[in-house]
Amino acid sequence: MQRAMLKRDAAYDGVFFVAVRTTSIFCRPACPAKKPRPQNVEYFASARDALFAGYRPCKRCRPLDTNGRPPAWVRSLLDAVEANPSARLRDADLRAMSIEPARARRYFRSHLGMTFQAFHRARRMGLAMAKIREGRDLTDVALGHGYESASGFRDAFAKTFGKSPGRSRNAAMIRVKWIESPVGPLILGATDKAVCLLEFTDRRALQTQVEALRKRFDCPIVPGTNKCIAQATDELAQYFAGELRRFRVPLTYPGTAFQVSVWKRLLHIPYGRTISYEQLATKIGRDGAQRAVGTANGKNRIAIIIPCHRVVNKSGQLGGYGGGLWRKKFLLDLEKGQLGLT
Repeated sequence: MQRAMLKRDAAYDGVFFVAVRTTSIFCRPACPAKKPRPQNVEYFASARDALFAGYRPCKRCRPLDTNGRPPAWVRSLLDAVEANPSARLRDADLRAMSIEPARARRYFRSHLGMTFQAFHRARRMGLAMAKIREGRDLTDVALGHGYESASGFRDAFAKTFGKSPGRSRNAAMIRVKWIESPVGPLILGATDKAVCLLEFTDRRALQTQVEALRKRFDCPIVPGTNKCIAQATDELAQYFAGELRRFRVPLTYPGTAFQVSVWKRLLHIPYGRTISYEQLATKIGRDGAQRAVGTANGKNRIAIIIPCHRVVNKSGQLGGYGGGLWRKKFLLDLEKGQLGLT
């Protein structure tokens, strides 16, 4: 790892991250900045690990892809999947693309919560589900989506959706899409009717949020897109450009009665304004429950759109934020017009 860092070998970008103790910054191995002394370096397998160790992302090499683009090799994989979603990309195919399978597994697990192969299988199965909903013959769907037999398709289908293809023509599902943003990659999820997930990919609680979502909706989560995801993607782009102050995409956020009351109230905090946890507790009729309000705030599954970042400490300090205080500051500065975007 030290050799790759000193040579600025971009082939290792995404494989590991370099953190510098003296600056509290972490970078990609290929970062163009002056290289630190080896004794001041710490290595991490993922950006998530570096963030939770207290390091902040480098502004030069942007290890969280804040330039809006995933690494070129990741984009080539995503493009390959979309070009022929029904095909199977095995490890040998990845190597033919000069991509090490272990690297792909690690990167996709870190950023999407699943390996590349699991992502590809889920994408293939999601397309199959759409065909089944259209009334297509099950055998045709199976053979048309990379399965060698109808029985093999049924087995894979049951593992993904929890029910047989014949019983799933009207089954619900949550589609998820990986999108880039100025605050790092995001996972955006939606049912056919509303957005139900928007989370930072490096957040420690992401997997917990996804599992809670699966249980709440009692349906599978598969890669893909729909009208709600398209609308949310467009609105988020406008938001980060400083051109949108109120999201219009429909939302769904099941939870306990208390959680839902907190999340609903968050939607009423004006753009560019903040309130304290204590004030939020008062507004939902629960004076003194600011700690419980903070817990509910942290369990919000739709970041940014349900603006939990607009809640601060009574003193005016930023307080906590599941996505990291640097993101909270960025979002508040954006809304206050302090980023030169509005």
